[in-house]
Amino acid sequence: MNSWVRFVVFVVLTSGPIVGVHIYLYRRLFSDTSENRMWRLVGMGAMAVLCTLLLLSFTLTRVLPMDFTFKVATVVWMWMGISLYLLFALWLIGGGRLAMRRLRRLKAAVVSAEPGVMAVSGAGTVPAAAVLAAPAEVPEVNVERRRFLARVSAGGAALAAGGLSGYGAWNAFHPPVVNEVAVRLPGLPRELDGYTIVHLSDIHVGPLIRRRFMDELVARCNALHPDLVAITGDLVDGNVPELGPSVAALRELRTRDGTYFVTGNHEYYWNANTWAEALEGMGVQVLRNRHVRVGDSAASFDLVGVDDWAAKGMGPGRGYDLEAAVLGRQRDRAAVLLAHQPANWRVAAQAGMGLQLSGHTHAGQFFPFTLVVSAMWEHKAGHYEENGQHIYVSQGTGFWGPPLRVGTGPEIVKVTLLA
Repeated sequence: MNSWVRFVVFVVLTSGPIVGVHIYLYRRLFSDTSENRMWRLVGMGAMAVLCTLLLLSFTLTRVLPMDFTFKVATVVWMWMGISLYLLFALWLIGGGRLAMRRLRRLKAAVVSAEPGVMAVSGAGTVPAAAVLAAPAEVPEVNVERRRFLARVSAGGAALAAGGLSGYGAWNAFHPPVVNEVAVRLPGLPRELDGYTIVHLSDIHVGPLIRRRFMDELVARCNALHPDLVAITGDLVDGNVPELGPSVAALRELRTRDGTYFVTGNHEYYWNANTWAEALEGMGVQVLRNRHVRVGDSAASFDLVGVDDWAAKGMGPGRGYDLEAAVLGRQRDRAAVLLAHQPANWRVAAQAGMGLQLSGHTHAGQFFPFTLVVSAMWEHKAGHYEENGQHIYVSQGTGFWGPPLRVGTGPEIVKVTLLA
């Protein structure tokens, strides 16, 4: 299935739910809260515009100038996160109101059903059973009370969604924290004990992450004095002419043994081959199903890189090929594998990869997708060890889509190799 077919299928599957969510939000936030015609027209127009921009966002980022895309993406992707939290808040508040209503009805039914309980009717005091047997009167709907509750629910949902989205945006743009991990790498020469790799992943340079973010990131990496920097894919969300100046900040990385990169799935949305050439021109070595020897003749290890796991169906490129990547390698040598997705780890370990560095998951990036990712991936984020073999899955150094981080945080990973 080529990339365009995937795109059409994606649009078809997502358009219905997106439209449905915006209709629901219009009803709960505007239609239910006021009879004022102007208020409802404003709400209808706002929901229609935001829904349309959200549906067209994938296309707009490819046809509009990057400066204009920045403005559109800021609004659309932030709204994507806010609308999701509005939806959950309204469901939660509505569910609470429904539960309280049912609890009151159940309590009334239990009291009325007790033996000997008398009820007061227009004809005097009669047994409760007689009242229960009589046809139920339909209670009169209190329109004002319903409108008041709708406004309270809408206001509470807006406050909750706004607060959570504000925190998530602050967390997303906050400078990545440095997380350190020490890994005992099988076969590593003692001369390289303490060798440091700074691991970056899923930076997603694009409409929202630009040169300023990259300059700060490079400064933080250089402060760690790494021997080597490894970037495990999803570096960009855009074309070379627009994003090249921002990505060029990588030229300022200061390491002993260089900077290395492997493709992620997003590179294939924007011509992975062109980006590979551009990065090589910036002094970044791109490992596409091959390995290099890091160190000197006295002590070294193998750094192995593979294309993205799903690359074969996403456009031109070679695709994941571990066999080609390790061809000609001495199996007993220490090896670190760079692979965008935390897939195929156990197979790679059997092929002699003592450590795999990956990303892709973002650890879910923001709730509730943190729960979804936990269900989808065995190795969601962090360090895992099995039979002396290791994998570290980065939560991501940037973000994709909504500029939100709730329940996760951007990170720079400093890996220290131990003999």
